[in-house]
Amino acid sequence: MASTIRKLKRWSVEPAKEVDTATTPTVNVIRGLAARATTPLLPDDYLKLLNPLWSARELRGQIVDVKQETEDSATVTIKPGWGFSGDYRPGQYVGIGLRIDGHWHWRSYSLTSIPRRDKKLISITVKATPEGFLSTHLVSGVEPGTIVRLASPKGDFALPDPPPPKLLLVSAGSGITPIMAMLRALNARDQHPDIVHIHSAPSAESVIFHDELTALDAELAGYRLHLQFTETDGHVDFDALDDIVEDWTDRPTWACGPPAMLDSIDAAWSNAGVEDNLHTERFVIARTDKGGEGGTVTFALSDKTVDADGATSLLEAGEQLGIQMPFGCRMGICQSCVLSLEAGHVRDMRSGEEHGEGDRIQTCVSAASGDCTLKI
Repeated sequence: MASTIRKLKRWSVEPAKEVDTATTPTVNVIRGLAARATTPLLPDDYLKLLNPLWSARELRGQIVDVKQETEDSATVTIKPGWGFSGDYRPGQYVGIGLRIDGHWHWRSYSLTSIPRRDKKLISITVKATPEGFLSTHLVSGVEPGTIVRLASPKGDFALPDPPPPKLLLVSAGSGITPIMAMLRALNARDQHPDIVHIHSAPSAESVIFHDELTALDAELAGYRLHLQFTETDGHVDFDALDDIVEDWTDRPTWACGPPAMLDSIDAAWSNAGVEDNLHTERFVIARTDKGGEGGTVTFALSDKTVDADGATSLLEAGEQLGIQMPFGCRMGICQSCVLSLEAGHVRDMRSGEEHGEGDRIQTCVSAASGDCTLKI
């Protein structure tokens, strides 16, 4: 209660804190309250005053810990605020919005926490990439206490509950993240199907969750781990998979990793006539860390064009040219920025969903995915 009273006092004084007065501090309280009374405020302004995680119009979270996993990856633990459901499925991803240098940046990352088991906290594990602006910031620059915006968990890459009696998991690099959520959930639920898990990485030092995976291999009933170190062993040959798991064609399979690996898996499963057994998650296509691919954006009515990269929103691209772009929240909630896409393709930077000609798009959270044209 005392903390709330102090916050209210600071809030009331804020508009007049630079006003010099020779009288008591109470004068600035009165000045500040007068300023507040003449300044439009939304309900969210009052909710935020009481608790930064409270909001009537958006999901918020607070970063409580950043734990280094490897040289270029870290687990970010987040305390979700009011309205966030813990009923997500292991393997799904969550949208994260982070304010950097005055701009909101949205990306999506797989949840690595266990639904409703981790003290109402969620976690994502992020691998920094040279072209990944937000991933680099999350791994090496974000501070505990930072407030983020959240989008509800989504995705179809998830195990059924109960799981099949036997299954095959295949992952590489950061593709381990949704697989790790599955393994943790199975263990927490005391479910022990027959699991073969193939994971590829350049070396032991680059394996995210290396110690946890090897401990599961030693202790978890029914779980067998095959680590493939590509620097010394080369890549997995999916045309000779019998050498690793003899009955792979009988196992429902969940695979996540880089495009080249998933292309090989698609071909092998198709050739064996068991493609119905295969479930894949393509990070690069589904939710790239760069947003879209970038391209030339044409603003038809303004007769202006700009080359935009895949991390720049269409709203920002238009503003750089001096175009009066419609906007409101700048974070994909209020729909004030919606325009019709006249030609080309764009990608939603939160979910990776791609939109084409004729679609109405939110310019504040969409980036060019090739050349595109907006009617403004």
